Amino acid sequence: MFYIIGDTGITEADRDAWEESACGIAVFDEEDWGGELKLKESFSLGRKEEDAFFCKLEFHSSYLFGTFHIPVKKKEKRNYDFAVYILGDRLIFIEETSFAADLIQALRSRIGENAYTMERFLDDFFMAVIEEDILYLAVLEREIASMEETVLEGETAYFHYRMLSIKKEISRFYCYYGQMTDIAEVLAAQKNAGRDFLERVKRLQNEAQSLREYAMQVQDVYQAEITIRQNNVMNLLTVVTTVFLPLTLIAGWYGMNFYNMPELDWKYGYPAVSGISLAVIILILYFFKKKKFF
Repeated sequence: MFYIIGDTGITEADRDAWEESACGIAVFDEEDWGGELKLKESFSLGRKEEDAFFCKLEFHSSYLFGTFHIPVKKKEKRNYDFAVYILGDRLIFIEETSFAADLIQALRSRIGENAYTMERFLDDFFMAVIEEDILYLAVLEREIASMEETVLEGETAYFHYRMLSIKKEISRFYCYYGQMTDIAEVLAAQKNAGRDFLERVKRLQNEAQSLREYAMQVQDVYQAEITIRQNNVMNLLTVVTTVFLPLTLIAGWYGMNFYNMPELDWKYGYPAVSGISLAVIILILYFFKKKKFF
């Protein structure tokens, strides 16, 4: 697909019109681009479009070359990958999916037939790439807030699994915004474009960092809740142990059955020992209740 940028916005064109235009965009798939030997020779495009694993933009003598690895929201193992050559008056996209082509069509509809420039297109294109990201970060923030509420309510089932998934997602986007910040700085320095994009992506990175800190705070709340539960269990065990320790002493003492023990022949011996044991239990429980152990 070929497009011309000019006084009537972004218009679709054929190959010849694109080559003769002052400013244009081309979109190739990887197979078609492999056969574009003449075009590569004309613009001295010597880069190899290997698989992109991160976003970068390199400066060469006559062009900028970038590879993009755009994360798909909520799909940790899927990404939109494409490469782009940014020449003086040309943009050449190479992709297997239709991600870049769809954004170009969306921008065509948005600007209509108004005058347009390459600098504005670069700004608008990369702004469109991250246009809905702030909404997605808001969704992640609500998920973390929901987890915080459930923890405070005492529901901690599968907390680590859920939190790990969210933290991985936040980390993925945080690294992505860092790479896009570097790209925006290169665009601003070399093409006098991307300044709005640079400000926006920095704000998104700061928002992602805030989410990382929020997730850590919620994890601390979870750990505090677990500690409180463990303390409650220990308090209960302390009370039980303290109650039964004197009872064990009494049982051991009166279980010796020596011949001269007066209680052996006393008809009220058993009720008396039982009463003493009950009194000990009541006194100990009263003590712990007064000290607010439970």
